[in-house]
Amino acid sequence: MDVKFQRRIAAELLKCGENRVWIDSNALDEVKDAVTKDDVRNLIKRGLIKKRPIKGVSRARANYIKMQREKGRRKGHGSRKGGKYARYPRKLRWIKTIRPIRNTLRDLRDNGKIDKHTYRRFYLLAKGGVFKNKNHLLAHLRDEGYLKGG
Repeated sequence: MDVKFQRRIAAELLKCGENRVWIDSNALDEVKDAVTKDDVRNLIKRGLIKKRPIKGVSRARANYIKMQREKGRRKGHGSRKGGKYARYPRKLRWIKTIRPIRNTLRDLRDNGKIDKHTYRRFYLLAKGGVFKNKNHLLAHLRDEGYLKGG
């Protein structure tokens, strides 16, 4: 049965596309008899013509993959596109190394465990990349006799 006209009018009334208009297949004769906008409006009220929901794309799979990546999965050689330093830039690595070292030096100076000259000397050494981490710095300070015990 050809209900193109009714479908077009229903789409206009329901404010959606013609493909989203659902027509009850059991009541096609009744729908076909609807010739005015008012007739179609009544069919909508009676539930013989409805608007289908919008089809979306599910994010479930994407969310699952994201969760796996946060756990550290799916990051093997086959999944990598950028180079080593595109994925984890040298600068970011430097920042993560230097900040704890500088904070440690600052704390030691403020607590009076080292004087300002020692602080300055080791600050510049740290800037030069001598220490690979906080413990390395503390070991150097102890070895050179600037830090007692701690």
